[in-house]
Amino acid sequence: MKLLLLGATGRVGSHILDYALKDGHEITALVRSADKLLHLAAENLRVLTGNVLDQKDVASAMRGVDAVISALGTDKATTLSEGTPYIIEAMRREGVSRIITVGTAGILQSRVSPDLLRYQSSESRQKLTRAAEEHHKAYSLLEQSELDWTIVCPTYLPDGEYTGTYRVEAHQLPVDGMQISVPDTAEFTYQQLSRSEYIRARVGIAY
Repeated sequence: MKLLLLGATGRVGSHILDYALKDGHEITALVRSADKLLHLAAENLRVLTGNVLDQKDVASAMRGVDAVISALGTDKATTLSEGTPYIIEAMRREGVSRIITVGTAGILQSRVSPDLLRYQSSESRQKLTRAAEEHHKAYSLLEQSELDWTIVCPTYLPDGEYTGTYRVEAHQLPVDGMQISVPDTAEFTYQQLSRSEYIRARVGIAY
């Protein structure tokens, strides 16, 4: 498969990149700093220096791919809300329908206030909601699109260890879910390339 990976140098994205390289996918990684991937001498990896906030960079990276995985963070800015429209438009132009992204548990439905998202309700312990608001904007844009999207929504995300054992639930965080490691989140996210049960769904993931 020809895959566009966004956020390939981040905590989750770097693990996803490792999985995809080992499985022999042809990967295009759009990164702001190519220096961070110089240690990877893989024939099936194409590194493009650019920015998801540049429409031309996104369009160039999207050419010829079959699917997109985005592990972009919020950067304490508006990266997601500004970049997601460029991603959606480039996918539409190239006829790419499948995108898997990494979000946050804050944009899952609240159990205590079902009409609200977690970050909007008393269920969330986060006092600062800026990151969740950015993920909410990206989710809304994907939901309004015709794409086959999946948003993996981890709760508290320490680096941790790989276990391969965790709980997932569509649209909500598994009951009493407190944390999930970066490697386990990356594995589940990557696995969605070959799965279809969570298309057009947010998926909570936790131990």
